[in-house]
Amino acid sequence: MSTVLIPETASAAATMRRNFWLGVWRVMKRKPSRLAGVIIIAGFAFMGAFGPMFYPDQLPDDSNAITQAPSWAHWFGTDPQGRDVLALVITGSRYVLLSAAVTAVITVVFGTTLGLFSGFKRGRWDSVLMRITDMKLTIPGLPLLLVLAMVWKFGSPIQMGLVLGLLGWGGVARAVRAQTLSLRERGFIEAARGLGLSTRHIIGKELLPSMAPYIAMNMLIAVTGAVYAQVGLFFLGVLPYEANNWGVMLNLAVFQAGAMITPNALGYLLGPLLAILLLTLGIVLVVDAMDEIFNPRLREE
Repeated sequence: MSTVLIPETASAAATMRRNFWLGVWRVMKRKPSRLAGVIIIAGFAFMGAFGPMFYPDQLPDDSNAITQAPSWAHWFGTDPQGRDVLALVITGSRYVLLSAAVTAVITVVFGTTLGLFSGFKRGRWDSVLMRITDMKLTIPGLPLLLVLAMVWKFGSPIQMGLVLGLLGWGGVARAVRAQTLSLRERGFIEAARGLGLSTRHIIGKELLPSMAPYIAMNMLIAVTGAVYAQVGLFFLGVLPYEANNWGVMLNLAVFQAGAMITPNALGYLLGPLLAILLLTLGIVLVVDAMDEIFNPRLREE
C-alpha cells in the first residue's frame, strides 16, 4: 500500500508546483504589464534599502531654495526648508516600507498559522479558533487604531508594523481556513493521512507549498493596507513627527506649505502622493497576476 501511495503523493505535489510555474509564465507572457508590477515593487524595495545612500536629503546652503517649483534640478521642487522633495520621498520610503513589511509578515504568519490549524483540525479546535476570529473581525479597526496611536505614540516602524499586524490577521485567518478545508479533501492529502504522516508534516510539506501563491497574494494586500494606515495616521497628526514620512509630507504640504493654493508647493504634495499611487499600482498588477495564476478559471484561453 505505502509503495503505491508515496510516489502518487510526491507526483501530485510535483505536478501542482510545475503547473504553478507554467501558469506564471503564461500569465506574464500574455500580459507583460504584470511584469511591470514586479519591477515597481522591486524598485521600491531597492529604494527603501539603498536610496538614501545615493540620494540623501540635505539642508541647502542657499536660503532662496525654499519651496521651489519642480525643475530639472529638483524634479518635485523643494520643501519649506529647501530640501529636495524627491530625496525626502526616497528617504521616507524606508520607514513606510519597513513598517509595511513587518505588518505583512505578522499578519500573514499569524493568520496563516491560525487558519491552517483550524481548517485542518476542524471539530472543537475549529469552532473555538473561528469564534475568536469572528470576535476580532467585529471590532472596528480604524477607531481602535486611532485610540492606540494616540495612547502609545508608535515611535518606530517596527512598533507600527507590530500593531498593524496584530490588528489585521482576522481576514487572512478566515481566507486560509477556507482554502485549507478545500485542499484537505484532495487526493494527495488523503494519501498522506493514510500513511500516518504527522499533522506537522502534512501542513508543512503538503498544504503550505500548495497555498504559497495564495499566501503571497495576501501578503501583498497586507502591504497596501499597512501603507494606507500609517500614512493616514501621520497625515492626521496622531503620531510623533517623522519629517520624511509620506504622511507627514502630505500634512505639511496641505496645511503649512499651502500646496492646494500655492503652485510652487504643488510638487511637495505630488511627490509622496505619486509614490503611494505607484506602489499601489505595482501591488495591484502583481496581485492581479497571482489571482489569475491561483484561479485557473480566470485565465483567458
